[in-house]
Amino acid sequence: MKTLSYRTRGVCAGRIDVAVDGNVVHEVKFYGGCGGNTQGVASLVRGLPVGEAIARLRGIRCGMKPTSCPDQLATALEACMALSSEEDV
Repeated sequence: MKTLSYRTRGVCAGRIDVAVDGNVVHEVKFYGGCGGNTQGVASLVRGLPVGEAIARLRGIRCGMKPTSCPDQLATALEACMALSSEEDV
């Protein structure tokens, strides 16, 4: 299992912890942000292949912001997978 604590940029949530088991999202926890929305997003991506979760979340904006908590989760998942591939080399 690969885990990452990701410091967000440009959103209300300050941090996202992700855990990936193989190529599947195992657990997501947001710190800050809109509680119901971040819990909902975390629940919806649990069990999804990482690539599918990234594809669904990438590019979502929050109002006039160029990013959102879901978009930041996509970035966190990409970073977690990059760490995974670096460790496998």
